[in-house]
Amino acid sequence: MLQLLAQSPALLVGLALLLGLVVGSFLNVVIYRLPIMLERQWRQQCAELDGAAPAAPAAERFDLIAPRSACPACKAPIHAWQNVPLVSWLALRGRCAKCGTPISIRYPLIEMLTAALTALVAWHYGPTSSAAAGIIISWFLVALTFIDLDHQLLPDSLTLPLLWLGLVASTVWHAAPGAAVPVAPAAAVLGAACGYLSLWSVYHVFRRLTGKEGMGYGDFKLLGALGAWLGWQMLLPMILAAAAVGALIGVVLIVSGRHGRAVPIPFGPFLAAAGWLAMMWGPQWVHLYFGLYGH
Repeated sequence: MLQLLAQSPALLVGLALLLGLVVGSFLNVVIYRLPIMLERQWRQQCAELDGAAPAAPAAERFDLIAPRSACPACKAPIHAWQNVPLVSWLALRGRCAKCGTPISIRYPLIEMLTAALTALVAWHYGPTSSAAAGIIISWFLVALTFIDLDHQLLPDSLTLPLLWLGLVASTVWHAAPGAAVPVAPAAAVLGAACGYLSLWSVYHVFRRLTGKEGMGYGDFKLLGALGAWLGWQMLLPMILAAAAVGALIGVVLIVSGRHGRAVPIPFGPFLAAAGWLAMMWGPQWVHLYFGLYGH
């Protein structure tokens, strides 16, 4: 099978697109439901710490599997034929089949984004372990990006598995020649530790100087996870790229009046974008940079 995919890049990319659409549909569920699940857990824990009587269990199970997806307006369950990634949204013209309420275009956009990233990684690395690693990283980063945009939250239930997967992958997988992922075990451990500690240090220095919190602990863990996959060598390029793009977009939003100066802007999406680009072309960037100075 791998030989067939290696001989037919178009087939590989096509299969990656289909897989990405399916996974993108599931990521829509993760992005919407995971923060709600976490909030319910936190409320339950707060009630227990306050000594309050434990809340009665919900009448209906709520997790990533159940209940079935339903229209938020009329609560009509969404049937299987109405839940085909991208196709169903187009067939229904972006509206609920029962009540006609518009369905956000964000859902098919996330499916298409996931499909595009999956296909790009497959095309870039071919049928290799590096492609498998890159696709897994891409799926995690899509979910983390949109959760952070919605809630300014990078859940431990996503960042920590991504970190540990990177450390484990460094010991059992071998990157294809010229590939960025996964790195050797020593580089992975240093990448995870230095990635976390670098932003942790910036956070505490900034808080001591200004009395404000410049970022959250989820950002530390996300950079640590990216360091576990990409190695310590990619940390500085990722931080610089994320900070530069984040600052530019922040200035544009403030100047245009779309964002208040006192309203925080999530840093996770910029880290995720910088990490994905470093995964794809990071070694070439570093080689080009040193080449400019004759090294």
